[in-house]
Formats: sequence, C-alpha cells, structure tokens
Amino acid sequence: MAARDRRAALGAGLEAYDRGDAFLAHELLEPAWMGARDLPERELLQGLIKLAAAFVHAARGNAAGVTRNLDGARARLASEGGAGARAGLDVPALNAAIERRLATPIDPAGPPIAIPRLAPERPAGGRPFSSRPAR
Repeated sequence: MAARDRRAALGAGLEAYDRGDAFLAHELLEPAWMGARDLPERELLQGLIKLAAAFVHAARGNAAGVTRNLDGARARLASEGGAGARAGLDVPALNAAIERRLATPIDPAGPPIAIPRLAPERPAGGRPFSSRPAR
C-alpha cells in the first residue's frame, strides 16, 4: 500500500475511533498495517488496531478481551520507534493512559482511552503555521 494510502487509512481510522466506532477503526487500520513495510510504522498501526480491538471487546462486556488487547497495544506501541510522533500522535501519553487503565480492575463499561495528538510544530518565530501572512 502506498504511503499516501496508509496515511489516509490512519486518518480515517483515527476519526472512526474518535467517534466511538472502534470496530470501524480496526477495519480501516488493518489494511494500512498489512501494507506497511517499515517495522516502526507496523508496530504503531498494530498497536492502534489492538487499542481499537480492546474497545470492541468492551462493547461486548468482555473484560478479559479488553485487558488482553490493551496489553498487546502497550507492547506494540512501546516498539513504534518514533512513527507515532511522525504521524502526530503522542504515543508516550497514550501508553501512560493504557498503563493507568491496566493498573485498575477493567470495567468494560468505562470510556475508551483517548488517542492524544501532538501539538502542531511552530516555525521559527513561535507562530503556528497559518494561511495568514505575519504582520
């Protein structure tokens, strides 16, 4: 799968996850994972797939499935080698949220773990990128 298509799949998967559709997020991310050759990118995508799968299990009331998939997500995301940052995702914050969830008894009715985004980088001068010219 071409990089452009993988980026589009990642964006669509994240949007679905953010809307609460973990099943669709899983389905949208899987082809990107299968089409990626870069190991860190594959680890990132598989970690996000496992995160989404955890909340598919949560919707079914399966606490063991939530735990198993969060464990898997944590392990994959720990090996993403900076691919998350390149995609604008705050993977260390996400893994910390997974750790916090796993540190307590799993309640399948609990809310999904949000996937934190990195703040957009600012160009020299401290201004965010904008279509407006600087004054």
